[in-house]
Amino acid sequence: MNEQTVGQHAIGAIGYRHSGGGFHGSLLHDFELLVIVICSSNELKKQMDHCIKGNLKCQIMYISGEDLLGWVADGEHQEIITCFLQGEIIWDVQRRVVSLRSQIMELEQTLQEQYMFREFSRFLRRYLEAKRYSEDGHFMDAYRSVVDALYHYACIELIEKGINPDQRVWEQISHLGSVVYKLYEELTESRETLEQRVELVLLACDFSVMSKMADCCKFLLKILSSRHEPWTIQELLKHPDLVLVREELPMVLRKLVYRSLVRETPSGHQSSNAAMRQIRYWAN
Repeated sequence: MNEQTVGQHAIGAIGYRHSGGGFHGSLLHDFELLVIVICSSNELKKQMDHCIKGNLKCQIMYISGEDLLGWVADGEHQEIITCFLQGEIIWDVQRRVVSLRSQIMELEQTLQEQYMFREFSRFLRRYLEAKRYSEDGHFMDAYRSVVDALYHYACIELIEKGINPDQRVWEQISHLGSVVYKLYEELTESRETLEQRVELVLLACDFSVMSKMADCCKFLLKILSSRHEPWTIQELLKHPDLVLVREELPMVLRKLVYRSLVRETPSGHQSSNAAMRQIRYWAN
């Protein structure tokens, strides 16, 4: 990449160097140093360089501040976000990188409820999927879905403790004495039959679904109570803050109705010319 072009369109750079040997995720591969150059122009955005200086191999990524903020909001590319927040500032034009770091940290705090709801929605989907497979006697498929469900359960526990889940979720949670890690060990290391292990974890998940549902769904409940008029499912599916859980939303909504955390009401008035009425949803 031409240095003059970089100088014209970049506001700063972050260097992230791992502390020891071994694998450190897909970003580093076998590079000792990752450099994230923050761009103010689409001319450099999403480009990459591989360089070597002496014995030091370096991977350079060019990313815009808008991309970083968007990934935080969407819960994507957490490994890049972690490197950006934990790396060393190499250079910074008018402290714009420092300002961007502050924006991202503040955004992560305000989005905690949204993250929690997203992970709970995915946990619930995989849990119900595993339960269905188990009831049909397909225990290998149930096992796969249970592992996925526990992964999202682990993300919930990390978020509850103020920790951002990254690519090392099980490593992150292994030292916290958490319930979900004990369930994960039981599922993967127990000498019980596969069927017994799956059924035990599903039973524990069943309790967790009920105990965590209200807290994990605060984000959706606030949306449902944000206006006087109840919501149709179509309106909720189009809501910009619910785009990432569109697939799970109808399932979560019906579970909340079943648990009396969300109310449902038919819209309009019954008449001979209208055999069916839309269901609308609301929360106190």
